[in-house]
Amino acid sequence: MPPTPATGTDDELIAATDIGRLLLFGLTRDTFRTALFGDGAVAAAVTLDRLGVLPRSVAFLADTVRAGGVRYVAELPEPLPSAEASEVLRGWLRSAADVAATPDAEERAARWLDTVAELLGARRDARARRR
Repeated sequence: MPPTPATGTDDELIAATDIGRLLLFGLTRDTFRTALFGDGAVAAAVTLDRLGVLPRSVAFLADTVRAGGVRYVAELPEPLPSAEASEVLRGWLRSAADVAATPDAEERAARWLDTVAELLGARRDARARRR
């Protein structure tokens, strides 16, 4: 059976997705992981794309989470090149910092950031092909 096409717009997806809450639960509970890596990652990619964030910036943060942890990245003065994007990301990661206390949860957070970076890249590639 072919997948059902999405019926909502990017704006509707973003408005309906509480990325911080998905991180809070998705990093530690298997039942929320699909939503975190699905709708949550897509909504995060759309949000960051609209703020002009490059995929490599998010991929770098994934590596930084692996090296220093979610809390460390959440407390960086400017984790992304723009203040607005940094504040958005910092809010998400602060939501997750308390629950990302185990190596498994930290790695999941890093993998989620890698997923967001991949989706950002896919959005940019799709736009480039349309031009």
